[in-house]
Amino acid sequence: MVSTHQPALEKYLARKMDNPDDAAEVAQEAFLRLHRMESPQQLDNARAFLYQVATNLAVDQLRRRKLHFRFLKIEGGQGIEDDSTDLNAGGASPEQILGAREKLSAIYSAVEELPLKVRQAFLLHRKSGLSYNDISREMGVSVSSVEKYILQALQHCRRRLAAHYAGEEKPPEN
Repeated sequence: MVSTHQPALEKYLARKMDNPDDAAEVAQEAFLRLHRMESPQQLDNARAFLYQVATNLAVDQLRRRKLHFRFLKIEGGQGIEDDSTDLNAGGASPEQILGAREKLSAIYSAVEELPLKVRQAFLLHRKSGLSYNDISREMGVSVSSVEKYILQALQHCRRRLAAHYAGEEKPPEN
């Protein structure tokens, strides 16, 4: 089934997702889901089922991507300091370097404050570069839970950074 339908499925998904790499990943996940079924041979139309699963996975991934980009856009609009200066550049001032180190320390502290599952999902995504699907399999939770964990972690870190730069010890409660 893979050799028969994979090229067409990936082409279909690439048009839907505007990214051939993401399309290949979603197609692979769709084939895996079909493979994990107890009785795939009992499906009336396995190809239609495969395409429906792939479409659902693509929509989920596009939804997550949109949510992630919306958060980054909001985050970028509320930047705490001017990000136009590259702190890795040789011309960084001692104040900029110190400020970057303080910010990094505040972020590490914020991550340490996170509940275990939230911290684990966040680090698997940001540090290890795993996809939400991979994280959900690793942690044994749904992709939706992974999305919520990562969003919770990002919001917490943003609040802690805002509190840090406002000179507070704890962030304001929402």
